Amino acid sequence: MLVLSANDQQQLLTMSEVIDSVGVALSEFSNHRAITPIRTSIPVVKGNGTSLFMPSVVEATDSLGVKFVSVFPDNRLHGKKTIYGMMVLADVMTGEPLAILEASYLTVLRTGAVSGLATKFLSQEKSKVLAIIGTGAQARGVLQAIKAVRSIETVHLYNRNESKAHEFAREITDQFGSESLQVHVFPNADEAVKGGDIVATATNAKTPVFSAESLKPGVHINAIGSFRPTMQEIPTAIVARASKIVVESREAALEETGDLIIPIEQGAITSESIYAELGEIVNGVKSGRESDEELTLFKSVGLAAMDVVVAKALYDRALELGVGQKVSI
Repeated sequence: MLVLSANDQQQLLTMSEVIDSVGVALSEFSNHRAITPIRTSIPVVKGNGTSLFMPSVVEATDSLGVKFVSVFPDNRLHGKKTIYGMMVLADVMTGEPLAILEASYLTVLRTGAVSGLATKFLSQEKSKVLAIIGTGAQARGVLQAIKAVRSIETVHLYNRNESKAHEFAREITDQFGSESLQVHVFPNADEAVKGGDIVATATNAKTPVFSAESLKPGVHINAIGSFRPTMQEIPTAIVARASKIVVESREAALEETGDLIIPIEQGAITSESIYAELGEIVNGVKSGRESDEELTLFKSVGLAAMDVVVAKALYDRALELGVGQKVSI
């Protein structure tokens, strides 16, 4: 069995390759060629966290596995990461375990990639300004993926802890250089999203993180944070106003995300307001953005089909390059 750490995985695939893998996974899912049960979510009261168990098989890519991931927001108070996880990848012919992958990085990678994929189809091609609300681990993957599909020139940042936003801003400048990417930190979320062509929310917020009036026309939103039925990052008025609401899985979104469940309970939208699964747009069954005036919303809850396909791509490349540690159990 091969063990792949986060550092191992960072050597293996470009973000563009991961975006392609996520596109294949969602295409197979929306074509009903992947088996991906609704994930099991277990609240852990003692640690004020949530543990998620996510199995899937996507036979077109020989991908079979299960991901365990925990999201414990209070960990930052103890100097620990918010997200921990592990992916077990298995052989589709024999069921034999093939690999164990550190999965917090895998989660960041595929969540960023699906945001990039949605941005490719749903944002204006001329988009230059990206606003990110929440500057934790997920924000890193989102920035990398959106830069892979759009010529971003300016990044707006907001975080409840402003020092964390400034820390991320310095990281971005060190990585990309101040001449190629202008980075600005704002004291409130409304100021950060104002003027944004693309907005990404990556928080654990229970109530909307910006006001409905702060967005300009034609914006595209990637909502990738709040993941429980009682958590809502996006204002109901924005959800109701969206020209297109796109999800990875209709079933999972209607079961898991307050960003849709709460507006439905309020009577602002119905389940029929979901325009498409992203895989349907990848497949050409549904159109992506059709005009500069559309307000588009992609709500991600995470789908295990993406995890297993990306994990298999990482595993295959690791075997080619001799990366990782072999162990026997």
